[in-house]
Amino acid sequence: MKLTFHDHIGIKIHKTDLLLTGLIKAKLDPYNLAPEQNLIMMLLWEKDGITQNQLVEKLNKDKTNIARMASNLEKKGFIKRIPCTDDRRSVKLYLTPCGRDLENQVTPIAAEFNQIITNGISKEELFELERLLSIINENVRTTL
Repeated sequence: MKLTFHDHIGIKIHKTDLLLTGLIKAKLDPYNLAPEQNLIMMLLWEKDGITQNQLVEKLNKDKTNIARMASNLEKKGFIKRIPCTDDRRSVKLYLTPCGRDLENQVTPIAAEFNQIITNGISKEELFELERLLSIINENVRTTL
């Protein structure tokens, strides 16, 4: 059986990702925060003072991409980067007062975003979606 464009699961996932990214981008735009930058901020709101290398691992991004995003967040005044005292090659990221204040504005937006995209989906269906996405992720990882 020939796989058509509309049947390709990768295309369906990509289209969904584009819609999700567009929605969160529009919601974060008034706060001068890009979706990927928001991921860094969310991790810092959970635990301030993590290293760029920890972000690389948690976000599955390359070091250059994380360094660029951290630089942009620093220019916006949301974070400060401080070299680690025990390893001069490593940098820790800390929230500035402005970055801390941003949490109160952005966290409700993230909650609303999550509510919008999970509307009409049961907890069981969400668990099943997570399970299926994990299988897809593992299938891709094993071929890299």
